[in-house]
Formats: sequence, C-alpha cells, structure tokens
Amino acid sequence: MNAIPSETLDFTALRQADALQPLVMEIKQRLETLCNPLAWRGADLQPITITNNLVQRLCFAVGLSIDAPRSVEDYATLPLSETLGIHDTVFSRNNNVPLWSALLKLRYSSCFPAELAQSADSQNKETVNTSTQISKIVGSEMLRGAQLCLREEILQEWLEYIASEERSGAAQDIPALNIRIGSFVDTAVESPSYLSLNGRDIANTQMLIAGATGSGKTNLLAVLLQQMRGATVETPFPLSILLFDYKGEFSDPANGAWLRHFELSEKCIHNPLLAPLPFNPFKDFRPKASQIQESGNALSQAMRSEINLYATELANALLALDRATMSANMANRLTEAVIAAYQASKGAPIRFEAVLEEYILLQDEKSREKADSVKSLLAQLIRSNLFAAHDSIDLVRTNVIVKLDTFPKEGILAKAVVYFTIAKLNACYETLPVQAVNATHVELRHFTIIDEAHYMLDFDNKPLRNLIAVGRNKGLSIILATQAMESFRSEYFDFYANAQYPLIMRQQSMNDRVLRDLFGVSGQDFQRLKEAITNLKKGEVILRSNASGSSSNLLSGKKFRKIAVTHLI
Repeated sequence: MNAIPSETLDFTALRQADALQPLVMEIKQRLETLCNPLAWRGADLQPITITNNLVQRLCFAVGLSIDAPRSVEDYATLPLSETLGIHDTVFSRNNNVPLWSALLKLRYSSCFPAELAQSADSQNKETVNTSTQISKIVGSEMLRGAQLCLREEILQEWLEYIASEERSGAAQDIPALNIRIGSFVDTAVESPSYLSLNGRDIANTQMLIAGATGSGKTNLLAVLLQQMRGATVETPFPLSILLFDYKGEFSDPANGAWLRHFELSEKCIHNPLLAPLPFNPFKDFRPKASQIQESGNALSQAMRSEINLYATELANALLALDRATMSANMANRLTEAVIAAYQASKGAPIRFEAVLEEYILLQDEKSREKADSVKSLLAQLIRSNLFAAHDSIDLVRTNVIVKLDTFPKEGILAKAVVYFTIAKLNACYETLPVQAVNATHVELRHFTIIDEAHYMLDFDNKPLRNLIAVGRNKGLSIILATQAMESFRSEYFDFYANAQYPLIMRQQSMNDRVLRDLFGVSGQDFQRLKEAITNLKKGEVILRSNASGSSSNLLSGKKFRKIAVTHLI
C-alpha cells in the first residue's frame, strides 16, 4: 500500500473530467424537474434552479458512497478538460475540505498515487503536478457518482435523504466572502492570496482595478466573479452582479463557456441594440403619492421640490453625457419638462417621449419647430429605445450583463445606458431592507462592475457617487476597472478614499501622485513600488499590504504585495 500524506488535500484549481459536463447537465435538468412540479407552472413563483457546483458535489458524494475497490487504472488515463474547471466551493462549502480529503484518501488507501505522498515533502513540491493527479481522482469519483445518479429513482432517493439531513440553522449563515484571487509571488514560497470582502471589520468592499491592454484585467474580473458567485450562489444570500461589458468579451457567444464559471446562463446577457433593457430607468415617486394634492392632480410643494432637484441633476447629467452646448434657458426648460411629465404621470416613472413632449410645449410657438441640442438629444434616446416602459426584472436580485461593444465607447448611448442603469439601481437601493448581519459578517447583495470605467468618471456622476458612498449600508458594492490609474483622480469624488482594494496591473505610464495616494508610500518604498509595477508581467497585480483585511496576508516591513492572479479564462 502506498504511503498517504497526513496533510489535507488541496482541492483548488482542479480540472473537470472531460466526460463529466454532459452528465452534470442531464442531472441538473432532472433535479430541476423534481424540484419544480408541473402544478407550479403558470404560478407566480420563481422556479428553483440547481447550480453546477451542487450537482458536482452530489456526484462526488454519491461516488464516494459506493463501496467498491479502487485501482490506479480508474484514474491514471482519465482525460481532463482543457477549459472547464471545478470550483473550489464544491469542496469548501460548510468548511468540508478536511472531510472530503479524508474520505477520498480512505477510498484510495490501496492505490493512492505515490507521487502525491512524496509531494508532501517540500523538496519535491516542484517535481509533481499534484492538481492534475487530484483532478483525475476527483473526476473518477464524480463520473462514478454521476453514472449512478442517472439510474432510475436514485436521484429522488438522494434528494429526499439530503433534505431530511439538512442541519437546522445552517441555511441562515451569511457566507464568508474570503475570496482567493491568486498567490503571493514576492516571497520564497508561494502562498494563497485572499480578499476578505464582507467581514464586519472591513470598511468597504469597493475595488479599483487599473491595467493596460493585455495586462490580464479581464481574467482578474472573471476570477473575482467566479469566487464571489461561487461562495454565495448556493446559500440563502446569493450575490448578484451587474456587469457593463464595454469590450463584449463576457457577452460574446464564442465565450459562452465563461458563464458556467459564474453559475450564469445566456439569459443574463442584454443587448440594448436588439431589445430595450427590461426596466424603466426613471425614479418612481409614487410611494409619496399622499403628497399629491387632490385638486387638479397638482404636485405638493415638497414633492415638487424633490422632483425639481432630480430633474436638475438629470439635465446636468444629460449635458455632461452629450457634451453639448446647452443654454441656461434650455436647462431650466428641461427641468420644467421633467416636472410636468411627472405631474402628468402622478409620480409614476416617466419616459423620454413625455419629457420631449413637455419640453416642446414649454417653448414659444416660433421655436417649437426648430431643432436644439436638448430636442436632438432626447430624440436620439427615443429612437434608440434603450429602456422598457415598465420593470420586468428586479435589478438588485437579477444577474445582468449589458453588452455595450456595439456602441461607440465615448458616445451618448453607451454613457446613457450606464448612467441610467446605475440611477435605477440607486432607486432600488432606497427600497431595500437593511442588509443581514451576524457576529462576524455582513450580507453582500450585489456587485456592479464597470469595465472601461474612465468613460463614466469625467463628470459629476451623482448616481455612481451615491452608490460608492452609501451602497455598503445595503450590501451594494462596486468594481471600477480602467486602463490608466490617473482615471480615478476626479474633481467630483474621492474614489481613492472609498476604495478598500486598489489593484494595480501592468501600466503604460505611472502617475506618481496617484501611487502615493493609493499606497501611502514615500522615499525608498515609493521607488520600490514603481519598480515593482514596471516589472509586472501579464496576470500579476500589486495590492496594498493592509488591503486584504487579514493579518495573515501581511508581510512585515512591506507596504505592498505582488500577486499572480489565478488563470481562469
């Protein structure tokens, strides 16, 4: 019998068995059929969806339950997928890594790979690809379990057993988002690098990512999404995402396999060029309908003042988005048009068509047929039909990827999509209950990810400022990714002070002032930081030493750390 290492096996960065995915998809379909009876169809109920993580864990557990001898031939030549991996949380859910490790070693006690036992000796760590060997053994067990699950009635038996054995109270635990983004590479021995996102001692979870083209920014975003979704998707506190995909990489059908890493499907992709986004972006003032005067359906003074402020902000935003010349009279008229549209709707969300109609009515008769910048802008938004008239999704609880690569990046339409979608998210934020909290963690509900964020940072973007400043109180957070670090320096808002995690990748040029602000360094530390950024390779990132929220990740005497990001896509 081969020696078996006493160390817990490492279940990170594993690859799937090549033949597993079709079986997982068939089991997933059967489970969803069992969980969604025909009687539910047509009812106003959200259908239950089963994650790939859960199916893989089920297959693994079923496989390990089979009391049959194992042999080297079971796994030695097992083909592994080149593109599909097994998410870490398949094993780490409920802190069960030691249990899975012990069960796997028990089943393979007579044929455990000798090279894995040898790799426990630090001198041999670089001589064996342990993840490949463990991938093959795990894959063999998952295939064994999947084949059994597809036998008649086996799935229902396991489903009933798991339901009866569910630990009381466990489902109420807020998941810890201590996510692994890669490994520290600035020490003699590589060690995992984690970001603690929702500990009660973490000031906020905002992230700033700066990386030149080709630096690995897209892969870093994918790793963050995979880890955040994987840690929460099977819990009562699933984290949803809103991703503005300026480059079209995440919404490209050719990259459809990426979505499985995030437990998403193609249904989350929305292309405003083909269909309006499924919500009305304007604020709903109807919760304050009691402020509307009964006579003449006029707005109360308090409500009018609130809408007036909202309309003024809207006019300023449209001016900034379009970079058009707008006179004070035109801006005031636009404000009054918004107020008039809301008065006509009795506080319900309005439409661009209504604003344009009221704007024209406020002009003198001679000017109504003449074009001006406001009418041209509103007409362009109306023709583009970017948003629906009514909400058909809950933007906070629904995963959304907005495809923006078909629009000019600096054009009014792409900016309008991002601005008004975030404005809608802010309106949703106001109606949310307070996030759940326990002794150690807070609930995170939603992450907004803006790639190419510099297009939205060069004007007074109040919805974005508000989301960054106060969203944390309701479990909303944000990731801003851009090519150059100086894009985060804005005269309108201090993005630095509100960023817990500045992540700097390879740069085309460096801004000394920004680096000092982000890392709080000077003298020799500053020179070492610049040198480290200059020498960054693709897929490497510099992180503040105190940014992780965990003292175990600190390196005494260093102000920053270098991390090799996990390769995912």
